[in-house]
Amino acid sequence: MLSGLTALPLVTELRLAEATLTSWASPVADLFPGLLEWVRRVRDGLDAADAQYPFVLYGTDWPAFAHLVIAVAFYGPYRDPVRNIRVIEFGVIACAGIIPLALVCGPIRGIPFWWSVIDMSFGVFGVIPLLVVHRMIKRLEALTPTASRTSPA
Repeated sequence: MLSGLTALPLVTELRLAEATLTSWASPVADLFPGLLEWVRRVRDGLDAADAQYPFVLYGTDWPAFAHLVIAVAFYGPYRDPVRNIRVIEFGVIACAGIIPLALVCGPIRGIPFWWSVIDMSFGVFGVIPLLVVHRMIKRLEALTPTASRTSPA
């Protein structure tokens, strides 16, 4: 859900990130000079798109919306984990899909490799709680009588 909400105000966020890296977080920028350079490059691109072609940013609104919709789907496993285990499995598949997407599309779009590594880390670290939850649901399923698994909620 957080990914969806933070994808909407991209221009403002990049301006804040640059301001942060040039003020109180300047030691971070000093340690990683490429980070500030990359943030400035992305901010320049977003500023230009926002000023001249704001409809281009509309293209990021749709993935943001998709993140919010997918987050809502995860309410199902919270409500009835055994019947909604497929949502968790979907999440595991999505985490696995991040790796090839970042490795293929990152270079095509001119994304620095270290940024693609950060993107891939969302899949690597995101799958951990999903696998834990999946295991817990399987244990719960083993304790649940068969009749209750098939009854409508």
